[in-house]
Amino acid sequence: MRHRKKFNHLSRTSSHRKAMLANMASSLILHKRITTTTAKAKELRTFVEPIITRSKEDSTHSRRMVFKNLRDKYAVSELFREVATKVGERPGGYTRIIKLGNRQGDNADMCIIELVDFNENLLAEKAAATKPKSTRRRRGGKKTGTEEETGAAITAEASETGTEVEEIVESVVEETVAEAEAPAEPEAEIKEETVAEAEAPAEPAAEIKEETVAEAEAPAEPEAEEVKTEETEDTGEAKPEEGKDKEEKKEE
Repeated sequence: MRHRKKFNHLSRTSSHRKAMLANMASSLILHKRITTTTAKAKELRTFVEPIITRSKEDSTHSRRMVFKNLRDKYAVSELFREVATKVGERPGGYTRIIKLGNRQGDNADMCIIELVDFNENLLAEKAAATKPKSTRRRRGGKKTGTEEETGAAITAEASETGTEVEEIVESVVEETVAEAEAPAEPEAEIKEETVAEAEAPAEPAAEIKEETVAEAEAPAEPEAEEVKTEETEDTGEAKPEEGKDKEEKKEE
């Protein structure tokens, strides 16, 4: 009688089934996900999860027991180096089965079996979903003791920061006032110097004007003398001619 022997033989002999499961487990450990039928995936899950649990303890005995089942040294090294460190805190349930539908041809039920901690898309979605949401609260609600304490602490901190800010502002204002008053004297000195410079060149300018006026008046007299001499010369020549004309008229 075969009572309580309910596992799936998968239409294979014992040696064939063990070899197939060992190959599938090695592929799953190396590639982190494989596509197969749902029946094989369910049998593979019962086969590979005890092996992953044993890999959490990295010892020579554990490696030998795992190698006895997997029969692949590369899969064993990958299991103890990469997979065990990532699933170390998980208490079982290392694999996930995702159904794909029926296969075209023989209509077999297909699925994907993968290691849970190596699906980065789902891990990113879970991390985004676990972020705390901002909640809005009504203002008229009653405050509990903790809320009142936190409110008092916040107001105390705000008052302290307010006083610090006021002190800083006062110091800055005093510095600006001191800076504004300090340069007033040099500015006054500069203004006095500029006024003195503006008044100083006034006298030479007046002297230059007097000289120019004197020069303008000086050559006026010689010009007048020259004009007079020319007139006298002209008149002196004109008078003898008139006398000759008169004498000729008398003789006639």
